[in-house]
Amino acid sequence: MQKGVDYPAVAVGYLVHDGKGNFLFNKRSVNCRDEHGTWDFGGGGLDFGMSVEGVMLKELKEEYCVEPISYEFLGYEDLFREMNGAKTHWILIDFLVLVDRNKVKNGEPHKFDELDWFRLDKLPSPLHSSVPGILKKFKDKLKI
Repeated sequence: MQKGVDYPAVAVGYLVHDGKGNFLFNKRSVNCRDEHGTWDFGGGGLDFGMSVEGVMLKELKEEYCVEPISYEFLGYEDLFREMNGAKTHWILIDFLVLVDRNKVKNGEPHKFDELDWFRLDKLPSPLHSSVPGILKKFKDKLKI
């Protein structure tokens, strides 16, 4: 059975910011599961036996080599897509995470072609399909 296709998959996402209105995005490489070449926030799948918060902290360290200064739970988002002719359903559990931007590094260069900081009024293109919904749903909580 394939997660996200045969049953809803759960992912933990994080919107990393520097406290000055800049948000960290990664450009997905061909080694990512899908949506290659798109700009995305960080995140990872929820594994059996791990807490949501534990996954967020683990993935943040693995992907961006950083620990949070602070973080808060934003909420969840349903992501319905069609990928390669198959309907998919992901449940994204999202956090807003403050970090020291000087400590951020690309911990997974095989997955991310690059990392960069963007203001929400000047986003990169193309965006991962989850980003517009996340920004719309949590816009009032993202005024940093």
